[in-house]
Amino acid sequence: MRLVTYRRNVLEEARLGALVDNLVVDIQWLGDAAGYDMPCDMLDFIDLGPNAIETTTELLNSFRDDWPVGVTQPLQNVKLLAPIPRPRKNIFGIGLNYVEHVEESSRSLDTSADLPKQPVIFSKPPTCVIGPDDAVEHNAKITQQMDWEVELAAIIGTRAKRVSEEDALNYVFGYSVMVDISARDNRRAGQWIYSKGMDTYAPFGPCIVTADEIPDPQALNLWLTKNGETKQDSNTKFMLFNVKTLVSDISQGITLEPGDIIATGTPSGVGAGRDPQEWLWPGDVIEAHVEGIGSIRNPIVAV
Repeated sequence: MRLVTYRRNVLEEARLGALVDNLVVDIQWLGDAAGYDMPCDMLDFIDLGPNAIETTTELLNSFRDDWPVGVTQPLQNVKLLAPIPRPRKNIFGIGLNYVEHVEESSRSLDTSADLPKQPVIFSKPPTCVIGPDDAVEHNAKITQQMDWEVELAAIIGTRAKRVSEEDALNYVFGYSVMVDISARDNRRAGQWIYSKGMDTYAPFGPCIVTADEIPDPQALNLWLTKNGETKQDSNTKFMLFNVKTLVSDISQGITLEPGDIIATGTPSGVGAGRDPQEWLWPGDVIEAHVEGIGSIRNPIVAV
């Protein structure tokens, strides 16, 4: 199932929908038509657990050829927002999680050339999050080194505390695309949260694909373009620490809760690792893609 958060117009509240072909099917209104009490918010839906996915799948299948009046909207007629427009907690970011990115970072940034022995974890606050086609803000007073990083995002569906690697994927609700925007010149004494945590620095979307449709998150191509030119092109199989390891590792000391997001790291090809180095500037457009999920496009604007 492909779940989105959408708005029909600027005056309406954000609502939960499912993408079916080129339609957005409103989950709450579909439930009303079938006599089910369904949520209108992504986090409320995730909180309901696996039964919500099963019920919604049954409803979508039963009405697919005869949608109730008013339940669907053409995709081109709605505004897609970030699937979770306001996460409850900071996003868990994973640094240096692809071998070639470790190497390029050691050449251009103050990081070690040695492969990490444990996941490198940082965070991005909820105020980072923007959705498809929303603008990434470039503040020239703060940064002259804005960079890009395409990542697979894993969304937690079930409370996870000290879970094993063998069971870890059972706690994942679904997957999405995230871009970890970084101001490379704002790393402070080895701390990354200011560099990576500024407003608009987490483009997220266009949807969440439920985990049942992505049985192997370590077999997904991912890429990023800047102004139509490919800058990153890799596969999640090259992660140093895979999704199940990340979920298990974080949960040993920090309880993961429904709706929590793990941005699983980026492959090589970032601007800082290029010769000469490249940065994002107002007028640029980035597009990030993960196989089986989709693409998210965002312009860079001056503020």
